[in-house]
Amino acid sequence: MSPPQELPPLPLPPPFFWGETPEDEFYKSQGVRNSKSYFKTPNGKIFTQSWLPIDETQPVKAIVFMTHGYGSDTSWCFQKICIEYTKWGYAVFAADLLGHGRSDGIHGYLGDMDKVVATSLSYFLSVRQSEMYCKLPAFLFGESMGGLITLLMYFQSEPNTWTGLIFSAPLFVIPENRISKLYLIMYGLLFGLADTWAAMPENKMVEKAIRDPKKLKIITANPNRYAGRSRVGTKREIVRMTNYIQNNFHKVKAPFLTLHGTADGVTCPIGSQMLYEKASSEDKCLKLYEGMYHSLIQGEPEDAANLVLADMRKWIDEKTEKYASKKQ
Repeated sequence: MSPPQELPPLPLPPPFFWGETPEDEFYKSQGVRNSKSYFKTPNGKIFTQSWLPIDETQPVKAIVFMTHGYGSDTSWCFQKICIEYTKWGYAVFAADLLGHGRSDGIHGYLGDMDKVVATSLSYFLSVRQSEMYCKLPAFLFGESMGGLITLLMYFQSEPNTWTGLIFSAPLFVIPENRISKLYLIMYGLLFGLADTWAAMPENKMVEKAIRDPKKLKIITANPNRYAGRSRVGTKREIVRMTNYIQNNFHKVKAPFLTLHGTADGVTCPIGSQMLYEKASSEDKCLKLYEGMYHSLIQGEPEDAANLVLADMRKWIDEKTEKYASKKQ
């Protein structure tokens, strides 16, 4: 019997979510300028990026500070949202959260959410308060767990720092089957020794987040994505902080837009509904998309994603025009 033939090696994934095109060439084709840098904080270095209109003479309408979700980063498909806002005339800034992407910290570990929030917020404020941008309207944007962190940033900020808030499928309420209370109690008995352990039950969240099979394949190829089991401290902090914000929705006074798919299997649409019902904001908007999954831009078919983007653009253009004069 002849020995079995060796299978050819699997092809390497493309270096970027858009394929093989060099970064500079791709960004130019999109009409944007991209820059990358590290920002030093007392809690470690975080990786940051900005996207600006390619025409340096073009006036910027406003600035948008974006925060990605759990396990993600700013360098893969999350850029699609950043690039779209830049094409609409906005200056966009984003940072990899501690424990994510190219920032410092144990990969996938968010053992102190207050510190994680304060670290990204310190970078955002350094830009927001700069001479170049201090007079422009400024918005916070958060996707999934980034929505939770965005709301916590709002609570940590001085009043009137932010013109408005945008939440895409925010993690305000955890689906009951993802809480794993028994495991949290069990590991809690170890007095913190298990905090960084990647030992929580596997939920295969990415399959529940992405409706388009082709986009699912692209997202799972992200080399910086955290794909391991949830770490004990991360899950504990998410439970703690979702409970906190649910008890403090009434403190939200800024204008906001919150968007959710009704078939979201990762975060509960009721979280967006609760924010809308309980927030003190006079200017608030809730959008629910029938049958859409969790990842409204990166994971939906193009026609559905474009519908969400159109709603986002309409809202931020209206708020920028409405509130711009107040920053002069």
